[in-house]
Amino acid sequence: MLAQPSLSPDGSMVAFASGGDIWEAPAQGGVAHLLVSGPADDSRPLYSPDGRKLAFNSTRGGSSNIYVLDFASGAITRVTYAEANEQLDGWSNDGRWLYFTTTGNDVGRRTDIMRVAATGGTPGEISAERYLNEFESAPSPAGDKVVFAAFGISGSQWWRHGSSHIDQAQLWMKTIAQPTGYVRLAADPSRHAWPMWDVSGQSIIYMSDAGGAENLWRLRLAPGAQPEKLTQFTDGRLLYPTIAHDGSAVVFERGMQVWRLDIRSGKAAPVPLTLRGAPADDAVDHLKLDRFTRLATSPDGKKIAVIGHGEIFATTAKDGGPAQRITRTVGAEDEVSWSPDSRRLVYVTERGTDRLLAEYDVANAHQTMLTSAGNASVPVYAPDGNSLVYVANDKELRRLTLPRPGTPLTDRVLFSGDISLGGGGAAPVWSPDGAWIAFPVTDSKSFTQVEVIPAVGGPARPVSFLANGEMQKINWSPDGKYLLFDSGQRNEQAHIIRVDLVPHVPKYREDKFRDLFSEKPPGETTQEKKDKGAEAKPSEEKPSPEPVKPTTIIFEGLRERATAVPVGLDASSPLISPDGKTMAFIASSAGQDNIYTYNLDELASDPPVPQQITSTARPKRDLAFSPDDKTLFYLEGGKPMSTPLETPKPKAIAVDASMDVDFESEKQVVFDEAWSTLNRRYYDANFHGANWGALRTETEPYIEGAKTPQELRRAINLMIGELNSSHSGINPPASGPGSLPNDRVGQLAVRFDRNALESGRGLVVSEVIPLGPAALAGIRPGDRLTSVDGVPVAPNANIDELLENKVGARVPIGIARAGAPHELVVQPVSASTAAGLAYRAWVENRRALVDRLSGGRLGYVHMADMSSESLEQLYIDLDADNESKQGVVVDIRNNNGGFVNGHAIDVFARRNYLCMTPRDRGAFPSRQALGQRALGLPTVLVTNESSLSDAEDFTQGYRALGLGKVVGEPTAGWIIFTGAQPLIDGSNVRVPFIRIQTTSREDMEGHPRPVDVAVERPLGESETGQDAQLAAAVQTLLGQIDSARGPTAR
Repeated sequence: MLAQPSLSPDGSMVAFASGGDIWEAPAQGGVAHLLVSGPADDSRPLYSPDGRKLAFNSTRGGSSNIYVLDFASGAITRVTYAEANEQLDGWSNDGRWLYFTTTGNDVGRRTDIMRVAATGGTPGEISAERYLNEFESAPSPAGDKVVFAAFGISGSQWWRHGSSHIDQAQLWMKTIAQPTGYVRLAADPSRHAWPMWDVSGQSIIYMSDAGGAENLWRLRLAPGAQPEKLTQFTDGRLLYPTIAHDGSAVVFERGMQVWRLDIRSGKAAPVPLTLRGAPADDAVDHLKLDRFTRLATSPDGKKIAVIGHGEIFATTAKDGGPAQRITRTVGAEDEVSWSPDSRRLVYVTERGTDRLLAEYDVANAHQTMLTSAGNASVPVYAPDGNSLVYVANDKELRRLTLPRPGTPLTDRVLFSGDISLGGGGAAPVWSPDGAWIAFPVTDSKSFTQVEVIPAVGGPARPVSFLANGEMQKINWSPDGKYLLFDSGQRNEQAHIIRVDLVPHVPKYREDKFRDLFSEKPPGETTQEKKDKGAEAKPSEEKPSPEPVKPTTIIFEGLRERATAVPVGLDASSPLISPDGKTMAFIASSAGQDNIYTYNLDELASDPPVPQQITSTARPKRDLAFSPDDKTLFYLEGGKPMSTPLETPKPKAIAVDASMDVDFESEKQVVFDEAWSTLNRRYYDANFHGANWGALRTETEPYIEGAKTPQELRRAINLMIGELNSSHSGINPPASGPGSLPNDRVGQLAVRFDRNALESGRGLVVSEVIPLGPAALAGIRPGDRLTSVDGVPVAPNANIDELLENKVGARVPIGIARAGAPHELVVQPVSASTAAGLAYRAWVENRRALVDRLSGGRLGYVHMADMSSESLEQLYIDLDADNESKQGVVVDIRNNNGGFVNGHAIDVFARRNYLCMTPRDRGAFPSRQALGQRALGLPTVLVTNESSLSDAEDFTQGYRALGLGKVVGEPTAGWIIFTGAQPLIDGSNVRVPFIRIQTTSREDMEGHPRPVDVAVERPLGESETGQDAQLAAAVQTLLGQIDSARGPTAR
């Protein structure tokens, strides 16, 4: 797999990335030799104009930063230190500067173009339009201009083959010395990328998919000039082109190989290359597991089983300690549970692209495969342990009779239909007598209901009738008389529902006294037992278990026998204790999940109230009671825990588990998991016209050749990219061996003057973000930093290096102001906090602009995404000041989507129909007074090409409900309901699994929501303080308001 090639200045050599290393070979083909190798991921090699150095990206410092290799000495110098990932773009013609793309400075982590001295220092901004992506830059041969791509996300989602509106990028040119000197070069609705200058400086060469296929094009920088196609490909990809310094050739990536275009002849051909070298490679990693994805507690309360890195381990529940490894498979195991006798485990095991069932006899160390093909999930033992129920292929509820002495394995279908398992939904559950099975189904309106079916077969019948879509766990009470489950709608408080299967007969405390006088047959006294002369055996001392009463279900009147358990919390995953007297559940509050208990005993003396058992921020799951009801086991943040319930005191169960991971074996598992997950669950059975099976076959050789996890994910993303789909791709693990913590580089929330940086005057502040560390410390524009934490700031100092590991620390800052020295103290914040401050500053700037443009008549709100946090911010921002206006501009430009569009649109769609008038006061609308958000004012909506996903749902609703005009750019065309599936190595693949359509059944994926007033955003507005789209929105809304008033009387 050969990627990201570049040519030496004279075009004789080519450098490229492969296996996380940098290689070099003759440009005409031949043997490639290693240039840079190591455990980090090295990429994007680019020769300096004099050919003496090679710049490249590397993760050896944690993030993807920029390094330079000196060919003469072999020394590698780190140039940048930012926590944000940076993408190297190119060298200046004189070799002084390195141009790159970074997410480190802009609002909303949009990308900017920056440059840094090749010898190091603090980078300076070249093009940093606020809240807009600029990327893939190339400086002109004269060094006075830069061309780059702008708008959309194709810079990060380069692997998508095809595009929607958000993937289309324009080409722009900027005069570096002029803050507003922007000229648009290419703006047709295509994906334009990787612009390069020819040697004359009179034209640019770039990749474009204009016409449908990716090709190289040339555009002469002359008035009226039209682009000309340089290559004639009709299919495939053309990625990461670079041009030789002498302009003789362009190399690019195509089909995982290096290709070369001879500019003079126009001939393009693959470069035959053979890699020769021995990269540093730790083929096998030894992992000491301290985080687990599943916990199963045995019914006897003495054992636990956990899953770590796809393997099952078991140990004692009381003390933990060295764990017995249960499985040793190449694929991952999942959904493990114990048999009723606590001697066996059943689980799902991946074998290739199948998910099969297996049972493991722990005492005898013997595994039995139970299924041989298909997609099995959620296996649950019957109470007698001789059979189990599971779901096959997400559509069939099946009962499997387990192979036991004298009993063969049988597997039969009990139910076929829409079983609700999406997002880790509820598993089936047996009645205590094993006669019935309750399981979740999805009805025609996507509501999740509980149905029951006889275990011997027969028709399924509903036992719940709720208009809710989400459910995590179903319980059957120990006495068999009722079902308990959680039920809720997304973004609303979930409830615990009890359905009595027979009419409930109340219990009375008075009966407890009467029971004391019940006659009981006399038994032997202790002395009489001793007189027998022999002690009873332990087994004889145990009382015989009470026979399980048959479960009775009276279906008539079931609907009326559903009640909500009044826990008063956003509750999920309820669990009933073995004695039936306690319920444990998980509830969310303040963004944290914690465990609570609730008394179910009707004869308790005090009214039941939830009792909080845990108080930590880490997520919880897999709750289990001990058989004596006194202890609760659970998984918290990947760690097995237990706590006594009478006096809660959680403690970790130390599981000592380790294993060796062989990347060469595991990479095929990751590939199988990613491909098969999409094969089963992708929303379009036709895969957007792609041949999904053929793509697997085409990609497999590159999976076999992948040398690093990054290269593996690159190949998988290129395969997924052929779906031409939004909400897709494979993402790396959140953390891993050798990874550095996020937010390690402190931020002052300032911007620096690039001219001062590059002229040797040092770090001169050009902008101070309100409420940031610098602002609170009193730093002003024009101040020059002279020291950071006692370290003098040299002219070539890198501010990120000086602030490494300073987040939250007390940091003295020396400044020079008007020639006089001062010392201040700051507390640097994290990058995420600084980004939030920059965003709020942008919002306040937009609000002030709307106020000025409208003469104080209009208010303004912006939503950054459709999360619950942004919804709460919307409620805050629609304050009394906005309510006092004649109308409000609603801005969802760059909104990243989420899941609250329905709640947000209600605020603007609701209309008042009553007024309330207290004595001696004026009338006011009732809705706000009674606690329901309703703006009740005219609005206008502003969108752009980066309004995506749920923001497009919002836009569609706004238009369909006739709430007002839409101004700006059409939305992204990037909307499918999606989830994510974890993979064995900790990565995850996104799974678009529900089609989104308008009520007239128009697909919204790939079809941006249109605007009523089209206004493009020109580059340069950040410097001039203008906003053409907002200005048009203000004009549109004022016109609407004035028209509604009618002509003014004279």
